This record gives sequence, structure tokens and C-alpha cells, in this order.
Amino acid sequence: MTAFSKNIAFIGIGKMGLPMSVLVAKAGYAVTAFDRSAARLDEARAQGISIAASPAQAVDGKATIVTSLPDDAALRGALLGPTGLIAAMAAGSVLIETSTVSIEASAEVDAAAQARGVLYLRAPVSGNASIVHTGALSCFVSGPKDAYENAKPLFAAFTRAQTYLGPGEEARYAKLAVNLMIAVSAAMMAESLALARKGGIGWQDILKVLDDSAVASPMVKYKTAPLRNRDFESTFSCRQMAKDLDLILGAGHTVGVPLQLAAQVRETYGSLVAQGDGDADFIATVKHIERLSGLGEPKL
Repeated sequence: MTAFSKNIAFIGIGKMGLPMSVLVAKAGYAVTAFDRSAARLDEARAQGISIAASPAQAVDGKATIVTSLPDDAALRGALLGPTGLIAAMAAGSVLIETSTVSIEASAEVDAAAQARGVLYLRAPVSGNASIVHTGALSCFVSGPKDAYENAKPLFAAFTRAQTYLGPGEEARYAKLAVNLMIAVSAAMMAESLALARKGGIGWQDILKVLDDSAVASPMVKYKTAPLRNRDFESTFSCRQMAKDLDLILGAGHTVGVPLQLAAQVRETYGSLVAQGDGDADFIATVKHIERLSGLGEPKL
């Protein structure tokens, strides 16, 4: 196993990328970051992260580049083409991509990376912006196995658990599979809570029932806590979940898996966005089903 460079470029320092880059810096890596948002650059600078004037300057001389980007368009724009980051990377360098993007966009990045001799690790993270700073994220990784083995200390700097899944797009499928279960769970919880309320059960009582029952998964308990106070401040928004469900449905169509629940839940999130709840937390499915059921706010 070869030594892993301690000089890291971070491209995309938003709600996920910035706290990840700070954790990496605290672990002893020299981090240089770039983002198109001046406000994010100022925030990173305030937390001791070195700032580059351009993406090319950020990756210059770096053997490892980590990206955290919002969607397919941002991924393609940042990484592909004659002015993209891959074209500026040296052969043998490592690209670690942590975003939730489509299989197709990821495959395009892989083709460009291979043509350049860049080692491409798909490493989507699981968790949300409220816990990133704690290091409690997990990640799924696929790509060249040797590159993953060398990068393990870096992954350990900003995630608590890492699972290597294979040489290709396996990590992308893993992230979409997990997010599918999260989305359907949020819809399921909403219907269960509305049914209980219609049956005369108090709000706090039904939340306690869920917490103490066989269905009390980490996902359920993660959401019963804010629901006790009717807190819908976003950790991951309805708009983001709708985007991810589009990716999930696209992947299902590509490989021939009928994702009937995903399709139905996508319409739920489409309704929430249309009704002005696009920026609310994805558990706002609760409010959606309450509206459909003629329920107002419960007594807390």
C-alpha cells in the first residue's frame, strides 16, 4: 500500500461539504477548498480552511480531490469537458465523489477519469447536514479497490463507517436504495400517524407507541423526536427528496425493477413542493396526509 497524500482539494463546500472539509482538516490534512458561493468561501475561511481562487488552483498539485455537489448538472459542469476538473488532474491522482447523483452521470465521470488515468471512487455519504460535523456519516464506496484501501484514513476522518461494494457504480445503487427506504418510511409514518389521530389517540401518545413498538427503527426514532414539537425545520428537504426519487425511478427503469412505491411517494413529494413545502423537512409528509385527512394541528 502506497502512502496517501495529506494534501486534499475540496470542491463544493455547502451544507455537507464544509463540515466534511473541516473534519478532514482537523484530522491533519492540508485542505484547499473552492466553491462558487462567496459566502461559503468566507465561512470556510473563518473555520481555517485554505481557499483557492478557482477550481483549477484548488486541484493544482493535489493527488486527491473530494467533491460534494448538489446534482447531476453541477457534477458534469465541475468535472467534465476540457475545462472540467478531471482534465486538470494528473494521472494516478484520486477523485472521491460524495454526492447523490444518477448512475448515468457517474458513469460519464468514470469514462472521463479512466481516459485521464484518474482513479475514481464513488463515495456517496449517508446522513444529513445536522450530523455531518459529528463525524457520524457513513459512506458507500465503489471504484478501484487499491485506491479505496489507500484512502481509508481519509474516509475515517469524516465518516464513522465505510462499506466497499465493488469496482463500478455499486455505491450509487446503494445510496439510492437507502434513500428509497427513507422516502417510503416517511410516507408510511405519515399515514400511520394520521390514522391514529383519527382514531382518537393523542399526538404524544402515538409517538410513544411508535418508539416502544416493533417498528421503532433508527429512522422512526430519528423523526419522532422533532415531531414531538412539530418541528419541520429541514435536515433534508422535500425538494431534495423529490430529486432523489427521480434518480431512484430512473435507475429502476434502467435495470428493469418496478418501483411502484417509489413512484407513488414521488407524487407525494411533488404535491408538497407544489403546496409551498419544498424547503420543509422530508417528514412534512405528515402535514400532507393531515391535510388530506381534514386534520388540523394536534394538541402537544
